[in-house]
Amino acid sequence: MPEEARSGVRLTNLDQPLFADAGATKRDLLDYLDAVADRFVPVLTGRALTLVRVLRGQAPFMQKNLPAYAPASIPTLDVATQDGRRVVRYPVCDDRETLLWFANQRAVEYHPTLYLGHAFDAPTHLVVDLDPPAGSDAFARAVQAAVLVRQVLREEGMAALAKTSGAKGVHVVVPLAPGSSAMDVAAATRAVAARAERLDPGLTTTAFLVEERGGKVFLDATRAAGATVVAAYSPRVRAGVPVSFPLGWDDLAGASAEDFTITTVPRLVGDADPWTALMPPPQTLGPGLVEEGHSIPVARVAAMHEGKRRARARRAAEPER
Repeated sequence: MPEEARSGVRLTNLDQPLFADAGATKRDLLDYLDAVADRFVPVLTGRALTLVRVLRGQAPFMQKNLPAYAPASIPTLDVATQDGRRVVRYPVCDDRETLLWFANQRAVEYHPTLYLGHAFDAPTHLVVDLDPPAGSDAFARAVQAAVLVRQVLREEGMAALAKTSGAKGVHVVVPLAPGSSAMDVAAATRAVAARAERLDPGLTTTAFLVEERGGKVFLDATRAAGATVVAAYSPRVRAGVPVSFPLGWDDLAGASAEDFTITTVPRLVGDADPWTALMPPPQTLGPGLVEEGHSIPVARVAAMHEGKRRARARRAAEPER
């Protein structure tokens, strides 16, 4: 088979299936990323990147460290783990060549940080992740929850963009002006989720534990601080290879998550860049949101303590041997 190259990147095994149920080949992934690179790369530029790769015949896996065999031209950001015991050498994707190299390594998903470089305490976006339970109406219910989040934000004088998650959910994104700390953004995100839940507790919940959600849409306020969010225009490792795609609020209700795939998106967008065109200007967090949010426990921490409490209760209830 003759060797192929794009932008100086040698490409291999392009006609292999991408993964089971993809309905697409590795070539299809390369074609998509090549077509949207001028819009996708700016979303990734300057941010530590976590990838989801699918090697042939293997299960998908998440990769944070840049492999030792990667080209020396790919920049990295060294970030210490929370326990300080090791350092993660995150890749950064600042150009088309790097993106195509990742694609040739069968990197399907792209999850950047919410901050640039090492500016851990300067988030550039607030994100609420609407995660519905499984079902034929999952996306429609996520859209309903997104509208509630938008209402909360509008009452605070804030504007937001919506995008499909590329799975069954929706992300509501607010660009932030400089000056808000990671802790304050995390707090404001919790407050937005709590207020949206109060608007319709029959539809939504902020319960972190799945067994406590009661079949409701989870208002995930944990996409803050060191968390990542799948990037706009990123493909997902799901049947049909859907794409996380930005939508106008008037278009969201009539959309279907399956409408946006690596096959359809290049034709849908043409030369447009909806992520940039629909993004509101950077905004400042309202002090009321921040103050309220700091009174709300961090969901992951609360869930951890609850798990420990339940474990103690189970042990106490067990008969002595």
